Amino acid sequence: MKLLLIDDEEKLVLHLQKGLRQAGYSVDIALSAAAGLELAAVGGYELILLDLMLPGTTGFDVLRTLRAFGIDAPVMILSALNQSKHVVEGLDLGAVDYLRKPFELDELLARIRTVQRSQTGSRLAVWRVGDLTMDLASRQVSRGGKSITLTPREYQLLEQLMRQAGRVLSKAQLTEKVWESDFDRGSNVVEVHVHQLRKKIDRGFATPLLETVVGVGYRLKGSLDVK
Repeated sequence: MKLLLIDDEEKLVLHLQKGLRQAGYSVDIALSAAAGLELAAVGGYELILLDLMLPGTTGFDVLRTLRAFGIDAPVMILSALNQSKHVVEGLDLGAVDYLRKPFELDELLARIRTVQRSQTGSRLAVWRVGDLTMDLASRQVSRGGKSITLTPREYQLLEQLMRQAGRVLSKAQLTEKVWESDFDRGSNVVEVHVHQLRKKIDRGFATPLLETVVGVGYRLKGSLDVK
């Protein structure tokens, strides 16, 4: 899941970015409203985390501008403004959640998972491609009933491949979805992660699922089944 965090508290932002990345999320940061709007316009984010007290403007104005520009990514407000009127205004403007500062990282992660579930819908809580299963709620992966332990980045990579099962995804497409915007696209990190993921989901099974299409990209063979 690709996140954008708009907040001018640099120390907090860097702390949250580190924690969210360790949890397996791709996170870009913006320390001003202008920078946030610029990133939001081109970044393809699946969730925007938005502070209300920004230099020269408010998060409410940012949220209005996002919607006026046709950017419909879900927005979660993170703010020290804790009066009911602020919460009501944020939700009325279309925010999906309002989290009062200070908060624990675990609470933020739980709120993000709730947004993920609401985006996919309860019927998409479990994905299957052949005998490979991904539970989006618990973030557990298994194949043939055998539990598979993935790193956060491997999980993100597999999530993208399962989402587009049967289709070839290029290195550039995977880089955009899984890695941060400052990722060195000339490196072989994608190839290394695909290699490690293949060992975990295919080794010991008669039918390999993760296929390299030479000169094009990678594909998870089969079709996505959901329940």
